Amino acid sequence: MFFGKLLPREGNFFELFNQHATRIVEAAHAFSGLVANYSDLEKREAYNREVDNAERAADRITHEVNRMLHKTFITPIDREQIHSLINTMDDVADLIQDSAETMALYDVRHMTDEIVRLTDVSVRCCERLKHAVTLIDKLHDAATAEAALKTCEEIDRLESDADRIMRSAMSKLFREEPDVRELIKLKAIYELLETITDKCEDVANLIEGIVLENS
Repeated sequence: MFFGKLLPREGNFFELFNQHATRIVEAAHAFSGLVANYSDLEKREAYNREVDNAERAADRITHEVNRMLHKTFITPIDREQIHSLINTMDDVADLIQDSAETMALYDVRHMTDEIVRLTDVSVRCCERLKHAVTLIDKLHDAATAEAALKTCEEIDRLESDADRIMRSAMSKLFREEPDVRELIKLKAIYELLETITDKCEDVANLIEGIVLENS
């Protein structure tokens, strides 16, 4: 008993999840601002910095969660669930930053309607992800557990929307874009933006598993 009392218990994992999800939403909104103001170089660079700052903050939180896992004896949910959740969430933040960086590196000429639509879906996915994450520490309540599952279903539907936009975008791109270099650039951007929603769906699937095991 005495030995058990000396070991760290639980840790503030849920609060760190919430902080990370907030950084994801900040990055998503900054990226949306970049897309909306792409023709304004000064604003574009400012939004790029915001994306970078949010991603770096999210990365620090991920490191803190992984550090706590090594020091905490009794965790509030399964250790592997904690590890998978925080690292998959971090993948979302990384992909948002990758999308912004790729636009700059490839010197994309202009924003297409498809980029705007995929960005909008990505932002909504990130916002629903944040909402789902805030519910994880209250899963003992049946209504909260049900709300979490419904939010995960919303993320799944948004990911399906992104898939449809992506297929339409690719079809239009290969039919109408005469510049091969521009085609390659836009294809890469479309794929990155669609992957953001894929990764949000991965987070939703992990949260569904946590709900089913802990509610």
